[in-house]
Amino acid sequence: MNVVFISPHFPEYYHNFCSRLKDRGVNVLGVGDCPYDMISDETKNSLTEYYYVGSLENYDEVYRACAYFSSHYGKIDWIESENEYWLELEATLRRDFNVTTGPQIQDMRWMKFKSAMKKVYKSAGLKVADYIKLDTLDEALEFTKKNGYPVIVKPDNGVGATHTYKLKDDEELKDFYNHKQDYIDYILEDFVPGDVVTFEGVTDKDKNILFSTSHYMDTSIMDTVNDASDIYFHSEPVEGKPIYEIGEKVVKAFDTRSRFFHFEFIKLSEDKPGLGRKGDLVPLEVNMRAPGAFIPDMMNYAYDVDTYTIWADMMIYNTCFYEIERKYYVGYVGRRLGIDYELSDAEVADKYREYIKIEADIPQVLAQAEGNHIFVFRAKTKAKLNEITKAIIAHKKKKAAPKKAVKKTVKAVAKKVEEVKEPVKEAVKEPVKKTVKTVAKKVEETKKPVKTVVETKKEEVKAAVKEPVKAVAKKVQEVKEPVKAVVEAKKKEVKATVEETVKVVEEKKEELKKSPRARKAVKKPRHKAKKR
Repeated sequence: MNVVFISPHFPEYYHNFCSRLKDRGVNVLGVGDCPYDMISDETKNSLTEYYYVGSLENYDEVYRACAYFSSHYGKIDWIESENEYWLELEATLRRDFNVTTGPQIQDMRWMKFKSAMKKVYKSAGLKVADYIKLDTLDEALEFTKKNGYPVIVKPDNGVGATHTYKLKDDEELKDFYNHKQDYIDYILEDFVPGDVVTFEGVTDKDKNILFSTSHYMDTSIMDTVNDASDIYFHSEPVEGKPIYEIGEKVVKAFDTRSRFFHFEFIKLSEDKPGLGRKGDLVPLEVNMRAPGAFIPDMMNYAYDVDTYTIWADMMIYNTCFYEIERKYYVGYVGRRLGIDYELSDAEVADKYREYIKIEADIPQVLAQAEGNHIFVFRAKTKAKLNEITKAIIAHKKKKAAPKKAVKKTVKAVAKKVEEVKEPVKEAVKEPVKKTVKTVAKKVEETKKPVKTVVETKKEEVKAAVKEPVKAVAKKVQEVKEPVKAVVEAKKKEVKATVEETVKVVEEKKEELKKSPRARKAVKKPRHKAKKR
């Protein structure tokens, strides 16, 4: 059998998938974007051959790698990555190399798009949260009028909780819409109150569940990503539980043949009209690959099995050879850089050494969702698991003064204030009273001189203005008479001139009237018009 495994070096523990296949005689052919000298020895030893490409985003390079493997080892039987990011790459390669095992490119929509997943859930008779595609702001506001706040906005095609937000009012919705990433298609979804519960496992080629388990998310992935807070969750049994019954329905509804699957549900923390009652499970997402964040290892520690072997045996033999029996509760805590914890990493490791199975630093690209430094631990009882979880996530608190001491200090201060209050009052009273009287007296003393000065100045100004006014009036009178005489004289001259002119005109008129030539000119025209 020839299996091409995409990116066997990342995440770091994925070499486990490859080594189990190789141990069973399979040719495991790795294609990765990390130079061979830089991949771990575990990864090198888990592969039959490794083909380095400059970028896994460059399809031509990856295609040439698969063509090389096909020419050297024969027909490719499986193409896998167990990584959400490379699902479409896998499917495209399956089409081009005629690989029939695993989802095809036409199956990607219901595997990658949340809007398409909801349709499949509904076809299985399951209720889902109301949603719309976030195309226009008006449609979004109309949706919130119908469903109320809060609402969840997230990429229709997205991994984890990246670009996922909880919006509580119109202002936040408008702000998000105006600043959202244009290259991402979002959906707006009614908020479902509750905690995320997972259901994951492995199926055979007929969709029979070979192995399954569940994990309860004690923190919201969306909140831990957005707030950079601690992340912690734990395993839960599925045998005889409602999660198994509804999980089996989802397995049958989707094309889960010969797959590792990872489903997410919301367990209602209160009744939700149209969805269910408190404790009911509402489908959230489906992922056709192994769960991340070391969950395959947590499955191993809970059942004392090897999940990677179960997956390999499914591919080769279409069966599981383990007797499945839960033995432990398993927990996960992801710590954040910059937080001052009650116990250091070393102190946690020392105190809970017998319980801790994995302690690791997480690459920055995964730390947003998984934490910067993680602990995976197990215990026989849930009580012990909770004790360890609380110890690992406990933050240092600022030391506060003891309550009794604070109360005593407050009383002492209050008493001291009362003792000082009256003497201070009396000491201040007399000087203030005396000062007020002095100020009032000073005002009165100043008031009269100011009034006298004002009155004096008033009279001086009045006298100063009176003389110039008289002089001006006198000057006006002196000028007035000569001007009047000139005007009268000019009037008489103009009148005489007018009268003389009128007399001359009248005389000329009389002369014209007496002239015979003038009369003749008036009676008939000088020239006659010619007859035509």
